Amino acid sequence: MRAEGTSGVGWVGTTPQYAPPVPPGAQHRLERRYPTGSAEAQLAASARDDLVKEVPTAPGVFEQEHGPFIAYRRVVVTEAQYVHETITYGLHLPAFGWLYGPLVRRSLRRRPGADHPRGRQPWWAPHDRLDDRQVLVLGLLAAASMCSAYVNTLFTQMVHAATDNFGVGSAGQGWAGAIVRIGIVLALPVAFRADSHGRRRVVVWLAYGAPVVCALGALAPNFVVLVATQTLGRPLGIALDLLIAVVAIEEVPRDSRAYALSVLTMAGGLGAGLCVALLPLASIAGWAWRLPFAATLVWLVVAGHLRAHLPETVRFARPHATTPRLGSSRLVVMGVIAFAGNLFVAPASFFQNRYLDHVRHYSNFWVTVFTFVTTTPAGLGLLAGGWLADRHGRRLVGAAGLITGTAALTVSFAIGGSTMWLTATAGGILLGVTVPALTVYRTELFPTASRGRAGGIITTASLIGGSVGLVITGIAVGRHHSYGAVLGALALGQALVAVLVVTRLPESAHRELEELNPEDLGSPTEPIRPGTTPT
Repeated sequence: MRAEGTSGVGWVGTTPQYAPPVPPGAQHRLERRYPTGSAEAQLAASARDDLVKEVPTAPGVFEQEHGPFIAYRRVVVTEAQYVHETITYGLHLPAFGWLYGPLVRRSLRRRPGADHPRGRQPWWAPHDRLDDRQVLVLGLLAAASMCSAYVNTLFTQMVHAATDNFGVGSAGQGWAGAIVRIGIVLALPVAFRADSHGRRRVVVWLAYGAPVVCALGALAPNFVVLVATQTLGRPLGIALDLLIAVVAIEEVPRDSRAYALSVLTMAGGLGAGLCVALLPLASIAGWAWRLPFAATLVWLVVAGHLRAHLPETVRFARPHATTPRLGSSRLVVMGVIAFAGNLFVAPASFFQNRYLDHVRHYSNFWVTVFTFVTTTPAGLGLLAGGWLADRHGRRLVGAAGLITGTAALTVSFAIGGSTMWLTATAGGILLGVTVPALTVYRTELFPTASRGRAGGIITTASLIGGSVGLVITGIAVGRHHSYGAVLGALALGQALVAVLVVTRLPESAHRELEELNPEDLGSPTEPIRPGTTPT
């Protein structure tokens, strides 16, 4: 007998008195029994409509009509004293089955009562019920998000150790960060190809290319070569990240798009956390910062899974307008938002390690502890932001979290001690709320034929804004201005973002992508509805 896992076939529980036929693909089994005539027994005799929507196929036998399982069957057997209920199911959720598997099992065991609204999902699930294809895609994208986040975090976390090893100062570090970010222009043509050649092909290519190119940094003989490798490799990871968002938005139902991005961002946080965890290696020796670069090759395993299992998105595969539309005011507004917002976010992230080292005199170990303690709770903000944005709208949620989170994070660069830890944690949580609420706009507001291009252009604007912020911060700190004062000035860009979000962006919650982008309504097929997968 084996505990429930995410792969393989293993039975959970004891052998039932009545063993129903096992549906193909079933991995797990749950058994319950209730006193005959009890409320639970009566409820068991009816079809479920929560995490899974059932349909009766025979007396006492219920199959999945719509739901997340690759295989599902529930059998109810009534005896004199007890009603026996046996559920056999299979769930294919790559990468995050260890997290969601127990939640799924708990929801199947604890069925809501008869007064529960039909179709209502568990608290941890998206607003819409997902099908098995959508669950598979989100699992694969979560693994890819870990890869892209590791690649995108690598240079930021290791550059301070590398500059010390090569004898480069804060101004040089700032210029290096700017150059690496501007390298996105080299990856734009790759992202653009996703609009003409399909999302799947380009995502797989980037999942292979980003780790390989970034790993070359481990062999860099000087700082110039290191910057050159990351100027090529990191943009490939950024392009992968933006196409992950495109695939997710095109696959999930309308009331779960922000939730999907919050889950993927949380997965990315784990990938970035793995990179941060390797930071103490840099203390072993002057050259040891090279080890995390070499470790990037581990992510080739994820690329192999994407190649084997990731399907093309339903919206790209179906007929759609093929003429790109990039001249809209939406693109201009989103570009300004991306530029202004990253003026603050990029230097706050990029210079944090140097600030903790030079100003607060933290060792690499304590820098790692600080980063984990203050950023891990941001996952709560991500989940809350996705939930709030899907139910109550993007604009107010995004603007409120942006202003309060920026204020808290700015304070953390001006005050030491426990206040620094508390404000950094609060800032991470509040800014986490804004991520799904605002990031979802980058793909929702553009038609299928332009999503990759629009995402690439917006990301470029973001990186240019970040590069400007990095150069300003590097020069200003080099001239002995405090981090708090510099970041406080750059935080004015966040105020501009909040104003633009509230006044210039449409509310996209509860609306189909085809409704937001009428160009895609010209196809002979109907718009995709929540909980459906068009053929």
